[in-house]
Amino acid sequence: MTQERGRAGAGRFFSGGSPGAEEWGRPGRIRSKAMGRKNMGGPVSVGRLAILSVLAAFLLAAGTPASGGEGQPPRAGEREKCPVCGMFVAKYTDFLSAVRFKDGTHAWFDGPKDLFRYTLGMKRYAPARRAEDVEAVFVKDYYSLEVIDGRTAFYVEGSDVYGPMGKEFVPFGREKDARQFMKDHKGKSLFRFGEITTEILAGLQ
Repeated sequence: MTQERGRAGAGRFFSGGSPGAEEWGRPGRIRSKAMGRKNMGGPVSVGRLAILSVLAAFLLAAGTPASGGEGQPPRAGEREKCPVCGMFVAKYTDFLSAVRFKDGTHAWFDGPKDLFRYTLGMKRYAPARRAEDVEAVFVKDYYSLEVIDGRTAFYVEGSDVYGPMGKEFVPFGREKDARQFMKDHKGKSLFRFGEITTEILAGLQ
């Protein structure tokens, strides 16, 4: 029996609005242990307070990534469409994928399959773009639903798990997870980003 992982609203990736840290599965506030203790030795010096303030600011910055920062894309609006199939992408959060261009703009897709169709067929889908214009690629790990680097991910082809557009490349951040998924869901092949070609894509249509 095939399984579909393209349900609307199932994940928390790229839906409309500005993302808070909690929406990305990370704490929105980190409290330094030093700041949480009672003062047992009298007044705290100004110098120590300054150091603690800098430390707290650093921890908060590390724990709360900015929207559209270096390691993640911004959130796709509700009217954002996949440039390949024309579907509204925000509804399909589990497989939602994106590319970021060097000019800071993004393109969103309802799944990795259409992302590959786009990047391998830019003359058709984005004639004003070149492959060299792509700065980063984002997909979601199937198990954790975390945003991962699409260029270092592992992709399972031919499984019994379907995406919003049917047969799909199922992405993973770790090879061992991908291989276990292949055993559990009858996956046929495992690919890295640079190994996927137009011929392999044709087998998923």
